[in-house]
Amino acid sequence: MTEPSRKRFALLAIIGPGMLVAATGVGAGDLATSALAGSRLGTAVLWAVVVGAAMKFALTEGLARWQLATDQSLLEGIARHLGRGVLAVFTVYLAAWSFFVGLALVSACGVTAHAIFPLPGSTPAADKVLYGIAHSAVALGLAWAGGFRLFEKIMSVCIGVMFLTVVTTAIASGPDLVACLQGLVIPTIPRFSSDGLGWTVALTGGVGGTVTILCYGYWIREEGRSGAESVRTCRIDLAAAYFMTGLFGLAMVVLATGLETTGSGSRLLVDLATRLESQLGAFGPVARWAFLVGAWGAVFSSMLGVWQSVPYLFADTCRLWTHSDSTSATGISTRSRPYRAWLLGLAIVPLAGLGTSFSAIQKWYAIVGAAFLPAVALTLLVLNRRRDLVGRQLATRWPGTVALIAVLLFYLLAGALEVQKRLAAS
Repeated sequence: MTEPSRKRFALLAIIGPGMLVAATGVGAGDLATSALAGSRLGTAVLWAVVVGAAMKFALTEGLARWQLATDQSLLEGIARHLGRGVLAVFTVYLAAWSFFVGLALVSACGVTAHAIFPLPGSTPAADKVLYGIAHSAVALGLAWAGGFRLFEKIMSVCIGVMFLTVVTTAIASGPDLVACLQGLVIPTIPRFSSDGLGWTVALTGGVGGTVTILCYGYWIREEGRSGAESVRTCRIDLAAAYFMTGLFGLAMVVLATGLETTGSGSRLLVDLATRLESQLGAFGPVARWAFLVGAWGAVFSSMLGVWQSVPYLFADTCRLWTHSDSTSATGISTRSRPYRAWLLGLAIVPLAGLGTSFSAIQKWYAIVGAAFLPAVALTLLVLNRRRDLVGRQLATRWPGTVALIAVLLFYLLAGALEVQKRLAAS
């Protein structure tokens, strides 16, 4: 192996798990939230993307620090120190989250693929179903047979595609650089929007993933990281990951600034691509295609990441419920029965929802789901401050405590606004 090749593989070993978190966390919902916030509030709220990425960094770094200090997954820490009642609530939540997120990803892949290559003689609704099933089957096959290393390589390609195409098209759209700089360094909430606070909070909270941040612990185990000496590596890894996540969110806000649309979800991405085509003249068709390919890379990498990683959570939960304390989380295999059972469920069960409206159920799911990130912040506040568990060196000190309290309060606000919005819409 040549020296450049060694350096490339060494870099991948450092930033690999973080890139998986970034790619998995940026799904259709995150893209749509960034685009909707940009269309309503413009570049004045770019600072909110940076704050959101910083908060997700604080949560994921705390999760990694707990695992490296105790050699326990966060779920194991919850079961041992917070009680099995909390683990039971998480188990129920995981089932609901898996179904709705799986359905959203299958639908988003179908809509985006149709926009890139509509099937001859078919309709958008039919294409969504056919492409959605095909994407789910491909992701299932890769996660089932490929193992972690193949998954890591494929995700690195998807990350490159989504990052380069979306950021490049944002630059090509000719944004107002002065306004962008002001939006980054001067925190403001535009008054010209009737719901400026709500969209700013949604944008901040929508950066990165939710449940998928828990999967970072299993990915760093796949890389062989353990002990206090790996904390610095994880911090570098996560800093690179959330820098990329933030930059991607900034690009989406810039692209959507001034966009007038009645679309939502993945269809908003199609409206955005159409606007790019009309703005850029002769380069319009290329820009439209490039943006849609980048959006496809984002939603498919998110699907593949969820299909590969979320079964770890179920397998770990099964281990904890069966009292098999002699088997640590390091022994969880992608070939174990619980892992593969949840993988099959993720790939197949959400397909039943294609073409069906779940607005009422989604309302209550959003209300329940609003509590997840505050719960993670509270858990880390409780566990990582205990020096008898994590040791003096890795225990959270007062700056970290202040940061986690701020994150907790923010996500409580975000959850309250989400509940209010959903109830008002019913």
